[in-house]
Amino acid sequence: MRFSRVLRIAGIAALAAAVAGVLGVLFVRDQMSRHRRDLFSSRPLRRLAALGYIAGAPPTVDSIRLLRDYIAWERQPLIRRQANQVLAKMERSLREAAAPRGEVAG
Repeated sequence: MRFSRVLRIAGIAALAAAVAGVLGVLFVRDQMSRHRRDLFSSRPLRRLAALGYIAGAPPTVDSIRLLRDYIAWERQPLIRRQANQVLAKMERSLREAAAPRGEVAG
Protein backbone atom coordinates (compact mmCIF):
# COMPACT_ATOMS: atom_id res chain seq x y z
CA MET A 1 0.00 0.00 0.00
CA ARG A 2 2.77 2.44 0.92
CA PHE A 3 4.83 1.50 -2.15
CA SER A 4 1.93 2.12 -4.52
CA ARG A 5 1.41 5.59 -3.04
CA VAL A 6 5.08 6.46 -3.57
CA LEU A 7 4.87 5.09 -7.10
CA ARG A 8 1.75 7.15 -7.82
CA ILE A 9 3.39 10.34 -6.48
CA ALA A 10 6.50 9.66 -8.57
CA GLY A 11 4.34 9.14 -11.66
CA ILE A 12 2.47 12.39 -11.06
CA ALA A 13 5.78 14.23 -10.55
CA ALA A 14 7.19 12.77 -13.79
CA LEU A 15 4.04 13.75 -15.68
CA ALA A 16 4.17 17.27 -14.23
CA ALA A 17 7.85 17.58 -15.26
CA ALA A 18 7.04 16.42 -18.79
CA VAL A 19 4.15 18.89 -19.08
CA ALA A 20 6.38 21.69 -17.76
CA GLY A 21 9.04 20.76 -20.32
CA VAL A 22 6.56 20.83 -23.20
CA LEU A 23 5.16 24.17 -22.04
CA GLY A 24 8.70 25.54 -21.77
CA VAL A 25 9.52 24.50 -25.34
CA LEU A 26 6.29 26.06 -26.62
CA PHE A 27 7.03 29.28 -24.72
CA VAL A 28 10.55 29.52 -26.15
CA ARG A 29 9.26 28.90 -29.70
CA ASP A 30 6.64 31.60 -29.25
CA GLN A 31 9.20 34.07 -27.92
CA MET A 32 11.59 33.36 -30.79
CA SER A 33 8.94 33.83 -33.45
CA ARG A 34 7.68 36.99 -31.72
CA HIS A 35 11.16 38.47 -31.60
CA ARG A 36 11.77 37.59 -35.23
CA ARG A 37 8.51 39.35 -36.15
CA ASP A 38 9.46 42.37 -34.04
CA LEU A 39 12.70 42.69 -35.98
CA PHE A 40 10.64 44.21 -38.80
CA SER A 41 8.36 46.23 -36.51
CA SER A 42 7.52 49.85 -37.31
CA ARG A 43 8.76 50.75 -33.81
CA PRO A 44 12.53 51.27 -33.54
CA LEU A 45 12.72 50.18 -29.88
CA ARG A 46 11.05 46.86 -30.68
CA ARG A 47 13.48 46.33 -33.54
CA LEU A 48 16.40 47.09 -31.27
CA ALA A 49 15.07 44.73 -28.58
CA ALA A 50 14.56 41.97 -31.15
CA LEU A 51 18.07 42.52 -32.43
CA GLY A 52 19.41 42.21 -28.89
CA TYR A 53 17.52 38.97 -28.44
CA ILE A 54 18.87 37.54 -31.68
CA ALA A 55 22.40 38.62 -30.71
CA GLY A 56 22.15 36.49 -27.57
CA ALA A 57 20.92 33.41 -29.42
CA PRO A 58 23.27 30.78 -30.82
CA PRO A 59 24.31 31.63 -34.40
CA THR A 60 22.57 29.72 -37.18
CA VAL A 61 22.53 29.98 -40.94
CA ASP A 62 18.86 31.03 -40.75
CA SER A 63 19.69 33.84 -38.32
CA ILE A 64 22.45 35.08 -40.61
CA ARG A 65 20.08 35.11 -43.59
CA LEU A 66 17.46 36.91 -41.52
CA LEU A 67 19.98 39.54 -40.43
CA ARG A 68 21.14 40.11 -44.00
CA ASP A 69 17.54 40.71 -45.08
CA TYR A 70 17.02 42.95 -42.08
CA ILE A 71 20.12 45.04 -42.78
CA ALA A 72 18.93 45.63 -46.34
CA TRP A 73 15.52 46.69 -44.96
CA GLU A 74 16.58 48.84 -41.96
CA ARG A 75 16.73 52.59 -42.63
CA GLN A 76 18.03 53.88 -39.28
CA PRO A 77 21.84 54.01 -39.40
CA LEU A 78 22.39 53.30 -35.69
CA ILE A 79 20.21 50.19 -35.68
CA ARG A 80 21.65 49.03 -39.01
CA ARG A 81 25.19 49.42 -37.60
CA GLN A 82 24.21 47.33 -34.57
CA ALA A 83 22.73 44.68 -36.85
CA ASN A 84 25.97 44.61 -38.88
CA GLN A 85 27.95 44.02 -35.68
CA VAL A 86 25.65 41.17 -34.66
CA LEU A 87 25.91 39.68 -38.15
CA ALA A 88 29.72 39.88 -38.14
CA LYS A 89 29.86 38.20 -34.73
CA MET A 90 27.55 35.38 -35.86
CA GLU A 91 29.46 34.82 -39.08
CA ARG A 92 32.76 34.72 -37.19
CA SER A 93 31.34 32.23 -34.68
CA LEU A 94 30.07 29.92 -37.41
CA ARG A 95 33.38 30.13 -39.30
CA GLU A 96 35.31 29.25 -36.15
CA ALA A 97 32.96 26.36 -35.41
CA ALA A 98 33.35 25.02 -38.94
CA ALA A 99 37.16 25.35 -39.04
CA PRO A 100 39.19 22.21 -38.32
CA ARG A 101 40.77 22.12 -34.86
CA GLY A 102 43.97 24.11 -34.65
CA GLU A 103 42.98 26.39 -37.53
CA VAL A 104 40.89 29.51 -37.48
CA ALA A 105 39.39 30.71 -40.73
CA GLY A 106 40.08 34.32 -41.22
